[in-house]
Amino acid sequence: MHFTNQIEAVAYCRTPYKQKFGIPRQPGLVKSAKGFVELAKPYNQIDAVRGLEQYSHLWLLFCFHENLAQGWKPTVRPPRLGGNEKLGVFATRSTFRPNGIGQSVVKLHGIHNQSGNICLEISGMDLLDGTPIIDIKPYIPFSDAIENAIGGIAQQPPTAVEVTFSTTAIQQLTQYQEYKQLRHLIEEVLAQDPRPAYKKAKLDPKLYQVALYDLDILWQIKKDSILVTDIIPSTIPC
Repeated sequence: MHFTNQIEAVAYCRTPYKQKFGIPRQPGLVKSAKGFVELAKPYNQIDAVRGLEQYSHLWLLFCFHENLAQGWKPTVRPPRLGGNEKLGVFATRSTFRPNGIGQSVVKLHGIHNQSGNICLEISGMDLLDGTPIIDIKPYIPFSDAIENAIGGIAQQPPTAVEVTFSTTAIQQLTQYQEYKQLRHLIEEVLAQDPRPAYKKAKLDPKLYQVALYDLDILWQIKKDSILVTDIIPSTIPC
């Protein structure tokens, strides 16, 4: 069956994540990540969000817009399984899907009307900056949180890795006071160890980079922990 109605963005998400590498693999894992959902025309009107302030969390349905050109496959290799075993695409939350649609729960902090531009202040998102939002729905605790649900390979949250900072990185943090909770954000992002699953079982001397806001966070694996070596202005175009 083909649908004739065209799906379009009702909003766009603004987040600290400027590249796909480093984005947490599930929402809520990085609570320090704060951003906005900016409504797009013709949905950019206060009546469209009337009553939304009574909810603490929202469902965002969105498009994996940077993955669409790469298509999809019926099986994928989930990071949870070390990238070695395959599961069906519909048994995972792979970003490479037939219709490229994802969903995330985010915390709602407020609704702002800035000169007629409506934006929702949110946190805990796992979305790339600029992600098109195709629908917004309130999170309903009694129906959306199911007690004793079975989570398959993802029953428990991932184990966090210890994150430390070099003396240089600690000094550099003081230069970026405009980013509230920057250290917490870096710690929570890197604690998920964003490397590909196949890298995690090997000695890995590589210097990695994650782009947050307009900063490059440089880090290395040190035994069983992650060391942030430098925090510098980003080379990634915003």
